[in-house]
Amino acid sequence: MNRFPRVLLSSMIAVPFAALLAAAFVDVGAQQPAAQQPTAQQSAGQPAAQSPDAPPPSVGRGRGPSGPPQPTPRLPDGTPNLGRAPGEKGVWNVPYITNMGERIVEEDGKTYAEKHPPMFGRGRGAPGAAAGSGRGDAPLGGGEGTAGGGGRAGAKAEPQTPFQPWAAAVYNYNSRNNSKYDPEGYCLPPGGPRLMATPYPMEIIQLPEQKRIIMIFEGATHIWREIYMDGRPHPEGDALNPTYLGHSVGHWEGDTLVVDVVGFNEQTWMDYFGHPHTDMLHVVEKFSRPNKNTLAYEARYDDPGAYTKPFTIRWTINWNPNGELTEYICQENNKYLQRLTDDFGQPIFGKKQ
Repeated sequence: MNRFPRVLLSSMIAVPFAALLAAAFVDVGAQQPAAQQPTAQQSAGQPAAQSPDAPPPSVGRGRGPSGPPQPTPRLPDGTPNLGRAPGEKGVWNVPYITNMGERIVEEDGKTYAEKHPPMFGRGRGAPGAAAGSGRGDAPLGGGEGTAGGGGRAGAKAEPQTPFQPWAAAVYNYNSRNNSKYDPEGYCLPPGGPRLMATPYPMEIIQLPEQKRIIMIFEGATHIWREIYMDGRPHPEGDALNPTYLGHSVGHWEGDTLVVDVVGFNEQTWMDYFGHPHTDMLHVVEKFSRPNKNTLAYEARYDDPGAYTKPFTIRWTINWNPNGELTEYICQENNKYLQRLTDDFGQPIFGKKQ
């Protein structure tokens, strides 16, 4: 099947995400008390990096709890509690990771971000730190370290990313136009593991009696995902209807939640930088909570339609003990969609000329 035209078309349906993201942070911050306003760094989409074993910074929106790490909370049956303890507040401060290529585990067992910690904000020298790669500190394939003062070098800057030729061409196109058509920039769902790299708070709600887990995201079009824990298989054939988030089934391996996801549509990018994927994408995620303040996240991508071999990405996410989700409606009055045109001047959602 020739997938290039389909994915290229799906890559051409969004505005620059950074501008909308900055505006969204201003709006969200305005809803909070003064003591919980985001810092300038966080407002720019760059949450603070944090080692799982280092004392977290002081409390505030976009920051982790103060004091040394506390033990992992657990449910009555001993299962790790990935969300709030009874009677407490708290949300996961999802970091802003713009380029998944920086988070690919390479042959030496480390990621580019782990091997170049000074480039990724605070928490330097901390393997697996949840650094927020904003547009100004993403040197792999972009950032100030590339030729042209902020230009992006595309696939040639990512030898660890196993692109197929057409996928590299699409990625290069997205790099050259600075992600002008990022679908998430138009309030479309981020899809897949990008949910874990879109910088808005997230909650995990475990319902063991119902054998399912719910994840709720303040941003990312204010959506949720459901993980079935009842041992069901994935639907097959026409019953597997491709969606933005795919079909998720999970199980526990010791203290690690393992989630198998298939059934993605092709209307999303893997990240802001524009790594493409096809509907053949198969993702296996791993969630663990080594202490109360830290959620370790890992995802294995297997997409034979776009990449020559599977690869694994990883980072960590900080806990905010005082946080709660607020209403954030990205879609409201989104009239720009109606006048969006492609590179040939043709409307994407309106009538063709």
